[in-house]
Amino acid sequence: MAQFRIAASPRDEESAGGSAEDDSPTSKRPPRDESAISLTRWEAAAAATVFLVFSVGLCCIFFTMAEAEYDKILRLPRNLSDLRVLKENLAVYARDHQAKFIFGYCSIYIFMQTFMIPGTIFLSLLAGALFGVAKGIILIVLSATSGASSCYFLSKLVGRPLVNWMWPDKLKFFQTEIAKHREKLLNYLLFLRITPSLPNTFINLASPIVDIPFRTFFLATLVGLIPASYITARAGLALGDLKSIRDLYDMKTLVVLFLIGFITIFPTILKRKRIYE
Repeated sequence: MAQFRIAASPRDEESAGGSAEDDSPTSKRPPRDESAISLTRWEAAAAATVFLVFSVGLCCIFFTMAEAEYDKILRLPRNLSDLRVLKENLAVYARDHQAKFIFGYCSIYIFMQTFMIPGTIFLSLLAGALFGVAKGIILIVLSATSGASSCYFLSKLVGRPLVNWMWPDKLKFFQTEIAKHREKLLNYLLFLRITPSLPNTFINLASPIVDIPFRTFFLATLVGLIPASYITARAGLALGDLKSIRDLYDMKTLVVLFLIGFITIFPTILKRKRIYE
């Protein structure tokens, strides 16, 4: 079957490899294997079709929503200042057209999560700012879990060459760890979801590649995202006091997350200890 290949741009290669005339050992990096990220025409067509279906779906949603000042509300925030302005613009609309707003919000969140578009952290903060902690957590968890599930199936279809190209070493490490924790896989995935040990985007893409069953992936995502969703929803209530996204995960918060994560993985550690004894 003919191959559709995507290679790194010359600019990426120059920035990664430095000057061609620099022969110092520290500056030399092994060249990327351009054949590592290759999609067949069928895979590329399938990915493009999925993207097109999502895009058409989003357009249909917005065309059927109540009329409003679209130039003020149909924009993605790039920083906290944009988010504060968006929150003020959306407050009345979200109150008067709550069902349509929630439907549109979830659709955007799922779309961004499926295609790994940065910025979902701002949407999570927005949910807390507009709906409070309880409703915000429900919105965030359901949207993030749905988006992660869509990303899982998309990766199952076309994700292997992309992950092998972007994170070859991390993927090998993940495969090894999954093999070690196969008997208590749910506990291990809960630990990864609760703690910032691995990026969620990587987990979404790599899980089908390392043969993690969808049921286990879904349950771990649904439950494991609750602590982080609580943090962001609560921070959204105090959006005016938030100075940086980094403030969401200070040392105290990280300690609590790792403590919760350790509790989930403790049965695995205990069972392994008994086996060795």
